[in-house]
Amino acid sequence: MMISLRYFASLRETIGVSSESLQTDCVDVGHLRQSLIALGGAYALGLDLGRPVRVAVNQVMAQDQTPLSEGCEVAFFPPVTGG
Repeated sequence: MMISLRYFASLRETIGVSSESLQTDCVDVGHLRQSLIALGGAYALGLDLGRPVRVAVNQVMAQDQTPLSEGCEVAFFPPVTGG
């Protein structure tokens, strides 16, 4: 399936792009993150499982088991704090 990926804040800076399209067989968010980490380089650094990373699918907060579907948008971003 074809999905859209978006990266925000420090993840965008680490990975080096703000968005991209990806053809994938991943069925859920957890598998997608692991697949991206397996690419190595900036993906492995930015999305490492030891780093706190939030994910949204179609602008709704997601968990590792959240399913992916054709044409969905997956956004990765660091935790947000504010005051």
